Amino acid sequence: MRVLFIICVELAAFSAVVLTMLFTMLRPSREARRLAGLAHTGFLPDVPFRRRRWTDMASVFRFLRTHLGLKETDKLRQRLIAAGHPEPGAADVYFGMQILGPLAAILGASFIAQNMVLWMLGMALAAYAIPDILLTELIRRRREQIRLAMPDALDLMVICVEAGLGLDQALMRAGQELAISHPAVAQEFAQINLEQRAGKGRLEAWNSMAERTKLDVIRSFTGMLGQTDRFGTPIARALTTFSDALRLKRRQQAEEMAAKTTVKLVFPLVLFIFPSIFIVLLGPAVITIMKNLGGAFK
Repeated sequence: MRVLFIICVELAAFSAVVLTMLFTMLRPSREARRLAGLAHTGFLPDVPFRRRRWTDMASVFRFLRTHLGLKETDKLRQRLIAAGHPEPGAADVYFGMQILGPLAAILGASFIAQNMVLWMLGMALAAYAIPDILLTELIRRRREQIRLAMPDALDLMVICVEAGLGLDQALMRAGQELAISHPAVAQEFAQINLEQRAGKGRLEAWNSMAERTKLDVIRSFTGMLGQTDRFGTPIARALTTFSDALRLKRRQQAEEMAAKTTVKLVFPLVLFIFPSIFIVLLGPAVITIMKNLGGAFK
């Protein structure tokens, strides 16, 4: 038990040093906090000091990952891109969280007097699984943000196309306008623009976005673009029709969810509200009847 305690103390010291270094690198400077407070827009991913601190943090985690022999897989890379983190050091941060999380969990479990080893194992496994759970939640939230922002993005593209811009230029302009209100869509549009500049076709770039987001909306939009190119339909009319269809579908989903609330309210009514009403209404009558019956049998 003494050897185990010494090991826990060493792990705690190592984790404290690493976490102190990370906190120092991640904490924005006074000038950065001042600018962020004046802008009221928060820290954007392309701010120079943010990129520098992200690079420093990733370099620390990369050192740990390379010495432990952990390699980045294609599946993990695709998940990080789907979560909105295509940075080269995103995988290093992910592995670093999986390394330092169990160490911090072991440190916390070392202060538990009873069943310390069991608590260490359980908390270490939970801490190891937390980064994967967080990554899955980030992917889900980002997909939902893209799904809700697509009608607005298509409306902007319709305006740009009707003003005389081509589809690619309209895509760039819509991405610039949506950078603050819908950053996820703006990032995807920027990715499509970069892929097209690299030589990928328009439909291939949109298919890549559909594979990243796994959304039926993007797949339907890609199919609509293919039909427009094949049959020569005006792109502005096709975009308008598709945007109206998306808004109608979203309205129908909202109406469907509202209609389900009446069925979902039955269970709390039966389990919680109705018993309280019965107690309030019938309780005094039951007490009075019991008193009268008790007096009659005396």
